[in-house]
Amino acid sequence: MKRSLLAVIFTCCTLALAAQDAIRVNYKGAKPTISDFVSAFLSSRDDDDEEEVDVDEAFNAVGYAWDQHLKGLPQAEHVTLTIDERNGYVVYESRSDNDLCRIEMCYWNEADGKHKLFAYNVACFSDGKYRMGQYDGLIFWRYDNATKKMTNCDDTGVDIIYHSEDNVLASYSLPRTGKDITVTLWYETGPKQKTLKWNGRRFTH
Repeated sequence: MKRSLLAVIFTCCTLALAAQDAIRVNYKGAKPTISDFVSAFLSSRDDDDEEEVDVDEAFNAVGYAWDQHLKGLPQAEHVTLTIDERNGYVVYESRSDNDLCRIEMCYWNEADGKHKLFAYNVACFSDGKYRMGQYDGLIFWRYDNATKKMTNCDDTGVDIIYHSEDNVLASYSLPRTGKDITVTLWYETGPKQKTLKWNGRRFTH
């Protein structure tokens, strides 16, 4: 029951994000970088809306870390922020004792040359095992080169689940290298993985 409730809470938070207008991506140069996408995405909430700011602690935490990075300030002792511009990938990690909160963001160039797909993924672990947190989950936004805006996207081929048919927790991992997403099913006997392959427009099983 508790795990199901957490999934519902994340869904509500996702819907709050999805309900926003399109997010404009500002950049310099010929095309946006992962830093441009992250800056646009993390700036997408109205910081003056206290009720909204309190909704998602994970979003606020990575947003604060990103602000520290932009200002050239050090991160908190328990926080690391890795920015891989070349591979279009950013990962935030916050550690406390044996607990880890991991937030990944990356993007894919679509085959039509007109769009990019941006992903935001949250996963929490304890003692090296997945422990679904309140704000865990994966969402996608599609960027249009012509409008320079991205909108929430459900048409990705990814059937996002947080429990398998046999009620096993599922976590997601975005690619730092390569283009495919890894899904891990956390069985008591040990984790099992499957790959969602990128075909230039969608993911296939």
